[in-house]
Amino acid sequence: MAVTKVWIEDGCTACGLCQEVCPAVFGENDEGEAFVKDNAEIAANEACIREAAGDCPVEVIKYE
Repeated sequence: MAVTKVWIEDGCTACGLCQEVCPAVFGENDEGEAFVKDNAEIAANEACIREAAGDCPVEVIKYE
């Protein structure tokens, strides 16, 4: 099933992994916490979104 929505729940530890794995979708705020970029091309980056979510040490990256 295609990924159509991505979000990050509370609890990000600012490890930087998701930005490293999928920089087209994930950014970093001033505190180092991850966020989903406004202009993220979700459909074109499904594989790295799934990888980032699977590798997140605190499991706060969610998608549907």
